[in-house]
Amino acid sequence: MDIVDPVGSSAATSRSLAARPASLEGVTIALLDNSKPNAKELLERLGALLAAQAGARAVRVWSKPGSSVSATATVLEEIARSARVALTASAD
Repeated sequence: MDIVDPVGSSAATSRSLAARPASLEGVTIALLDNSKPNAKELLERLGALLAAQAGARAVRVWSKPGSSVSATATVLEEIARSARVALTASAD
């Protein structure tokens, strides 16, 4: 019997996180739906709450083709170009 180590490895290098805005007032927010059931509804509600309570502007919800698939480079570029903050959600 072969015993296989379940820990994967990645060739990716570490990156630093972008600085957080001091406030969400007037900040454009992108919402990325991972295509699981109810994720879009969760994000739309969260966007509405952030707009109402923090003065943020939720641009729109982008969608990935599936929860196990990465967002396309085009979608990620659109999000980076049009928003200061991006949120994603996973739901069922």
